[in-house]
Amino acid sequence: MSQGGTVRTSLDAGVVAEVTGALAPVDAELARRYPGDPGTRQPVHTVYVPADAVTADTVREWGEAALALLDEHAPDAAALAGVLGLDEELAGPVHDRIREKLRREPVEDLRIDFEDGYGARPDAEEDAAAVRAAQLVADAFAEGTEGPVPAYAGIRMKCMEAAVRDRGIRTLDLFLTGLMEAGGLPGGLVLTLPKVTYPEQVTAMARLCAEFEKARGLPEGRIGFELQIETTQSILGADGRATVARMIDAAEGRATSLHYGTFDYSASCGVSAAYQAMDHPAADHAKAVMQVAAAGTGVRLSDGSTNILPVGDRAQVHDAWRTHHGLVRRSLARAYYQGWDMHPGHLPTRYAAVFAFYREGMKRAGERLAAYVSQAGGAVMDEPATARALSGYLLRGLDCGAVDAAEVKEVSGLDRGELERLAGR
Repeated sequence: MSQGGTVRTSLDAGVVAEVTGALAPVDAELARRYPGDPGTRQPVHTVYVPADAVTADTVREWGEAALALLDEHAPDAAALAGVLGLDEELAGPVHDRIREKLRREPVEDLRIDFEDGYGARPDAEEDAAAVRAAQLVADAFAEGTEGPVPAYAGIRMKCMEAAVRDRGIRTLDLFLTGLMEAGGLPGGLVLTLPKVTYPEQVTAMARLCAEFEKARGLPEGRIGFELQIETTQSILGADGRATVARMIDAAEGRATSLHYGTFDYSASCGVSAAYQAMDHPAADHAKAVMQVAAAGTGVRLSDGSTNILPVGDRAQVHDAWRTHHGLVRRSLARAYYQGWDMHPGHLPTRYAAVFAFYREGMKRAGERLAAYVSQAGGAVMDEPATARALSGYLLRGLDCGAVDAAEVKEVSGLDRGELERLAGR
């Protein structure tokens, strides 16, 4: 209601000020707990290699092995389309980009494994392996390094359970110390803490990181880590609360992502070996809880892996490829944009699924963004949250090499900077 050209209100200004003041702590808490996406590249996968098997040539060798398998069992686009059921028009650019990716950057994220893939070793042997791992990672990120290198690399240490805790902490210390002595912690460093069951274990990991920072004069918060969700206790605690949400809080801002451990988690639920898989209902429940707990926190989510390997004759390889491709596509549709790969033969189908996912939706996403920016309307009326999702989708496609900037510009009229602004980065 207006009178004399003025707008009348009924609430006293003092009441509004009191409400604002009362909510100030909530505002601060929301900003602290839910900062949103960190705005950095997320790898499409993690490859883990036992610490005693990794070498300076591992990434190149994985790429070469994957390319050889592709040449043998799907040498051209038509063959790939036939195996995976891809649209023939889509298969051409996907096949070309897989080949290019396997030469340029076959592994996006490498994890040197000191846990299940390595096992228990004499202390002197693991000490030497930890020092060697530090040098390998330092060399990979050194300027002028030739050959394909991962965008991210680090170690998976042993867990915080009593039997292996001291060993895991020592390996972590040796590895980080080795990196510092080789020149400092690289930007692409990633650490993985497996088999977390209680938030107190995460608190302990956060303290170790903080103490290392103090000891080496690093900025507070420089070291982050991933949490591998592999136990039922990490999803639902004895008190009936979602433990994973408490773990994110216990990390004190250091948690970078949650990784689902397919086989350990399935086994902890009593799932028999033949049915342990990424698409089991128990897996879906765990990942749904992880997804909601991590939403808005800046902590990312990774799916697990399949143990069905593309080895043997052509029929066996094709069957394994179809299984892996289907699982990766399923994960992508559920917004699990990362997973774990266990064998070089998984790389062709990882990238086939990822590249097709982004390429087939690129035109529609670009058109919707163009309409949103111009306020031109169209068949779908998008809101700012959807524009953020559409921009994030295109940025993920750019980051992994599924699409290029010129293609995105053509369909959306937007360059990378504009996409990042719309995505809230």
